[in-house]
Amino acid sequence: MKKLLCLAAAAVVTLGQALTAQAADVSFSVGQTGDSTMVYRLGLQSNWDASWWQTSVGRLTGYWDGAYSYWEGDETASNHSLSFAPVFVYEFAGDSVKPYIEAGIGVAAFSSTELEDNDLGSSFQFEDRIGFGLRFAGGHEIGVRATHYSNAGIKQPNDGVESYSLHYRMAL
Repeated sequence: MKKLLCLAAAAVVTLGQALTAQAADVSFSVGQTGDSTMVYRLGLQSNWDASWWQTSVGRLTGYWDGAYSYWEGDETASNHSLSFAPVFVYEFAGDSVKPYIEAGIGVAAFSSTELEDNDLGSSFQFEDRIGFGLRFAGGHEIGVRATHYSNAGIKQPNDGVESYSLHYRMAL
């Protein structure tokens, strides 16, 4: 387990260096799980230079997201996770405010397989997300997001966990 976390930490550091070499954003979020566990997340994002299906309505684009999350449980079930995901974004047209919807599937490594009453089964988890929000001129963004973590049945039990959060993103 320590080896997995060390490898994941090395990947996040490498990703962070790569992201800061080009334009990068930082995000902060706070939310709760379905079991009322508080979740705090700090992330780095790098927008893709690609855009598809651009029309007068909007365009499809995306970003890479790497993050550290702290899951505040009781004395025995707090947890930490590192995650990495490609995220697709449909950004609606607008001048100073652009509404968007997003979806992505990535991977995460948890420090423990227990989170409150959930037995994740393994430290390795898939991260599925869906969200929406507003992007403002100047590189600021606010939004809400639902994220589901599960090992996809690779190992039993596979209780999984969902978090629902409010996030803020700003350009560096």
